[in-house]
Amino acid sequence: MNAPTAHRPALVLAVCCASIVVVVMDISIVTVALPSIRRDLGASVSGLQWTVDAYTLVLAGFLVLAGSAADRFGRKRVFQCGLAAFGLGSLLCSLAPGIGWLIAARALQAIGGTMLNPVAMAIVATTFPAPAERARAIGVFGSMSGLALALGPILGGALVDGFGWRAVFWVNVPIVAAALVATALFVPESRAPRARRFDPLGQLLVLVVLGSVVYALIESRPLGWTSPLVLGLFAVAALGVAGLLVHEPRRTDPLLELHLFRNVAFSSAIVMAVLALCGFGIFLFTATQYLQDVRGLPPLAAGLCLLPVGVLVLVLSPRTGRLVGTTGPRLPLVVAGSALALGGAAAAWLGPATPLPLVLAVFLLFGVFLGTVNPPITNTAVSGMPGSMAGVAASLASTGRQTGTTLGVALAGSAHGVWWLVAGLGAGLLALALVGTRRRAEALSLPRPTG
Repeated sequence: MNAPTAHRPALVLAVCCASIVVVVMDISIVTVALPSIRRDLGASVSGLQWTVDAYTLVLAGFLVLAGSAADRFGRKRVFQCGLAAFGLGSLLCSLAPGIGWLIAARALQAIGGTMLNPVAMAIVATTFPAPAERARAIGVFGSMSGLALALGPILGGALVDGFGWRAVFWVNVPIVAAALVATALFVPESRAPRARRFDPLGQLLVLVVLGSVVYALIESRPLGWTSPLVLGLFAVAALGVAGLLVHEPRRTDPLLELHLFRNVAFSSAIVMAVLALCGFGIFLFTATQYLQDVRGLPPLAAGLCLLPVGVLVLVLSPRTGRLVGTTGPRLPLVVAGSALALGGAAAAWLGPATPLPLVLAVFLLFGVFLGTVNPPITNTAVSGMPGSMAGVAASLASTGRQTGTTLGVALAGSAHGVWWLVAGLGAGLLALALVGTRRRAEALSLPRPTG
């Protein structure tokens, strides 16, 4: 065992936690800066959507590939490449002269981010081999997502108010630089005993499907749903799905393990992840526009209005994890679906003159939702899976969450009555929670055919 692993595991955990904080924070911190970006760069609504979706789309599309690359080439090496790409992307974002440059730099940021989140989890798991220590370390690592969501809007608001929107990007640079140095000094190298083979055609098809759907949703607002471009993009996405259904089962190591979807619990978990985070993506994008553009709040005040959401995530997520471990995922998912449905329905009645305490009370419902939804989704995804497939199942659940966030932001600017759409997503989550977490559904797991 390397000396850094033997003597400095806490530092390894700290480096991994710093990486997850900057990656997750850059989903929420940017939303507070969007009105300022629009004014400064003259961006359209679709340009603002792509500023968020260029990031989340790349995260969703490359998560599985980044994990397999780290297993093959070395987790420390890929982690360092991810930090460098994320830092460079952040610097380019801060220097962007126009919205096109900003969107391209956000995509580069996300390429780095895909090499941080799943790889950091693998580094933590190998650094803490004892089960009890590993569980505690993973718990600390997982809680950082809640911390990042809580800090993102507040830090973003303070930076935009004090230094302008470019500050929300250059603040990442010193953090990444320190993490690069610490990684070189303290993080041990590790690889998987057997690395999965790359699936370039599968990766291309996934990007085609996700990119076409998101592009169609964003362009449907200015062009209309019956536009030849929009209909053509949906047709391309359908062909991409057909290609995946034909190609992936023929691969020894497919990018997407489609046979896992024969498991009712797993399939339900992926759909729930998409529905849940789609609702969150809509909330985050729409709420910041409402607070600043409709109510006229400055960025810091808008960020503070979102503080209750982050606080509830911090408070509820660890308790939800313990509850899932003792009673199963159904109750937290029922609470999450109900809170999302009620939050969407209540937010539909918010207006410019709605008392601010009432607005904050509505936002609390979204905090309850987000604080109770992630642990049971991951648990449902891996329940009934053989141990060898648990990592793949968890990574696909993460991909589902990122895909949901991406679709939510795309829908936020293209759909009318968007809060009622959120209520519908909550109702769908509630229904799946009741169906997909039944004990007999969790037991339905068909092993993958050999040969």
